[in-house]
Amino acid sequence: GSAPGLEERPSGPASSLCPGPHFLLPDTNLLLHQIDILEDPVIKNVIVLQTVLQEVRNRSAPVYKRIRDVIQNPEKHFYSFTNEHHRETYIEQNRGETSNDRNDRAIRVAVRWYNEHLKKIEDEEKIQVIFLTNDRSNKEKALEEGITAYTCEEYIKSLTANPELVDRLACVSDEGKEIEGGKIIFPEHIPLSKLQQGIKSGIYLQGTYRANRENYLEATVWVHGDGEENKEIIVQGLKHLNRAIHEDVVAVELLAKDEWVAPSSVVLQDDGQNEEDIENEEEKENILKTSVNKDMLRPTGRVVGIIKRNWRPYCGMLSKSQIKEARRHLFTPADRRIPRIRIETRQADTLDGQRIIVAIDGWPRNSRYPNGHFVKNLGSAGDKETETEVLLLEHDVPHQAFSQAVLSFLPKMPWSITEEDMKHREDLRHLIVCSVDPPGCTDIDDALHCREIGNGNLEVGVHIADVSHFIRPGNALDEESVKRGTTVYLCEKRIDMVPELLSSNLCSLRSNVDRLAFSCIWEMNHKAEILKTRFTKSIINSKASLTYAEAQMRIDSATMNDDITTSLRGLNKLAKILKKKRIDNGALTLASPEVRFHMDSETHDPIDLQTKELKETNSMVEEFMLLANISVAQKIYDEFPEFALLRKHPAPPPSNYDILVRAAKSKASFYHANLNLEIKTDSAKALAESLDKAESPAFPYLNTLLRILATRCMMQAVYFCSGMDNDFHHYGLASPIYTHFTSPIRRYADIIVHRLLAVAIGADRTYPELTDKHKLAEMCKNLNYRHKMAQYAQRASVAFHTQLFFKTKGVVNEDAYILFVRKNAIVVLIPKYGLEGTVFFEEKDKPTPKLEYNSEVPSLTVEDTTLHVFDKVKVNIMLDDSNIQHQKMRMVLVEPKILGNDMPASLSAKSSSKDE
Repeated sequence: GSAPGLEERPSGPASSLCPGPHFLLPDTNLLLHQIDILEDPVIKNVIVLQTVLQEVRNRSAPVYKRIRDVIQNPEKHFYSFTNEHHRETYIEQNRGETSNDRNDRAIRVAVRWYNEHLKKIEDEEKIQVIFLTNDRSNKEKALEEGITAYTCEEYIKSLTANPELVDRLACVSDEGKEIEGGKIIFPEHIPLSKLQQGIKSGIYLQGTYRANRENYLEATVWVHGDGEENKEIIVQGLKHLNRAIHEDVVAVELLAKDEWVAPSSVVLQDDGQNEEDIENEEEKENILKTSVNKDMLRPTGRVVGIIKRNWRPYCGMLSKSQIKEARRHLFTPADRRIPRIRIETRQADTLDGQRIIVAIDGWPRNSRYPNGHFVKNLGSAGDKETETEVLLLEHDVPHQAFSQAVLSFLPKMPWSITEEDMKHREDLRHLIVCSVDPPGCTDIDDALHCREIGNGNLEVGVHIADVSHFIRPGNALDEESVKRGTTVYLCEKRIDMVPELLSSNLCSLRSNVDRLAFSCIWEMNHKAEILKTRFTKSIINSKASLTYAEAQMRIDSATMNDDITTSLRGLNKLAKILKKKRIDNGALTLASPEVRFHMDSETHDPIDLQTKELKETNSMVEEFMLLANISVAQKIYDEFPEFALLRKHPAPPPSNYDILVRAAKSKASFYHANLNLEIKTDSAKALAESLDKAESPAFPYLNTLLRILATRCMMQAVYFCSGMDNDFHHYGLASPIYTHFTSPIRRYADIIVHRLLAVAIGADRTYPELTDKHKLAEMCKNLNYRHKMAQYAQRASVAFHTQLFFKTKGVVNEDAYILFVRKNAIVVLIPKYGLEGTVFFEEKDKPTPKLEYNSEVPSLTVEDTTLHVFDKVKVNIMLDDSNIQHQKMRMVLVEPKILGNDMPASLSAKSSSKDE
């Protein structure tokens, strides 16, 4: 019979070239370039040779991972044949034969062997193996040897019932796809070996290419290495950008000093439709060369070659060609940093108005845009499911369903706690433990208890879900969790880091069930001073899972005096003392206008926005989480000074605060009062105290605005490995050391911290990666990236739901406060909706008002009206959906009235609802 994986009688799509039953066998290049085709459900019964897999693994990790997933999928009937370990298909490399040629020969030998092998099977219809290769000489040799061979294109075009597959073919040979007779636009790329020599000798610099969102003719290259000068190199103009794409690793050559430029302050979007716009580009490039003073010039260079392409599949929309029946169209990515991509498709009409995914194949020197191919259709633009999918893809959030391989490592149900589980564990089921969370929370990470003990002191415990008990190092479940790094919470969807069986059930500390926990237990006196700390793995049984509001009600109730309530009151009392200590110590309490949407239970559309109000109980839980995180950080660092996973929050460079200090000063002089609005920034404590003092009876919202602005001055908090860093301080919490221990269901960092702590107290065994500081540092880099992306995805989700909310509202008039003034615009915050937006004073096709910008104050004078930071204004808000791909909130200043910027409200109302 045939091998596991393949079907005995291969069924597959009908092919006009090979009508009989057949298996497919692709060579390495075909697999690397046409993985989108091989992943398609239509293609089944494929033999993947070990020779091919090994080469793919060396050349592209992402493709290797994708082909491994396909082989594991039982519905695809893919089979990997270990031809290198098979007596009849193994071959030696001949003298003078390159390893490349040897591998090609090995593949042909395997195809021949397979065909001979299949002939022996008694069957009325002979089954054959079809060799797929795009390599001309390999195909010729195969045909000479009597092997049936086709190019990918020939075979795919022969599948009469599946014409849609043709669109997914990658444009492989760069030569074949050059635009006929197109003139050369770009300089050649220098080959890799020469680039590496040039980088060694210092002629070229290597760095990461970052395209500019605002201006497609400008980019910066962040140079790798520790050199102080030329960290950041500006690249301007098409020829200098030379076909680099956002996030590629490139080689740049510095230009002579007299050719250096300044970062341009113009906004340029690429809106050319056709290839012939090159002359037009030259005009645009001249706009960049506005006169600048000498201090503004920055190191400037040009891209001479590509060291590593970092392309990914891009979401966006088709800009249909104006030519009737055309097959070539431009695709416009949603990410403005990515250039348009030319694709060939027959289904342009059906793809119009749809969000689609496109992959780049290459970028020839005589083409204004890169070439690519269609990968898949996500659905209609503006549609909620589609936009959520786009948002997740664009922020690189892994969100596919967990694979069988991952799920196979989950405990079998019904699950119960065994004798074995109780080794190294304390039974704490008798304690009055309860959890306090937001309403509707199913992934409960933490629970608390507090009780008086004999000596008049208090025992307080923080109990955290013992996730590392279920997720063992290095298995598929662990690999998937570390890749995801964090759970992502969107407005009405949660993308779990670990499968639901764990996140909402076995690891969730729900009430009245036995659960495994990792407990941090302190003995404290009534002044909240810690006398003893101990850590233990435990088993708990939570007596109640409460919401913040329910817990608050119990604490405040005059009649309730049960155990749970008593425990909560004890916790609350201690939390208040802990918070005061922390703030006296210099911790910052910063405001952020967080918005939640009330969803309609039927349509799931946002009906109303509310700004979050925080209760005392929110703060109560937070204090104990902070305390547990600090206690654990200290413990794992004492135990493993070289490889503790910690979290730090760097102090911002003083210049970050300029805007805050100036804004407060300009406000103080505006009130002519001797208001205490001097913001001191020499330490977190000084900042916290001056923020507390900055109150104005005439302007109650001022303090919140100052705190929001202070938040903007902060740096990102990051994970790091203690052996690779010497600054541990957490600025915002004013703590010398910090880590994340309390949320292992939704953050992978906490799982590592649990493993370190378990080894430290002898509750679990170690493993090599856990004590390898370079591996840990790599992991921290990935976790920091995933956290940043999750944050951006969450913001984008709120922005999208805000747009849905305003879609039906027409024009809304609201109070707003100015947060920043820019050269030609102001950025405002609308407290009612926690919404931020930009009011532009220069609009296309409208006369521009007279603008004077003063960066010292800061202020912007429009005609005769001067606007300062924190001024209260009125704006009209509406949804601008003129560009379906980039819908945005449009804001117009209504008060103070500015001459010439007047548009009657009724008119603007029409303009916003006309294209509904």
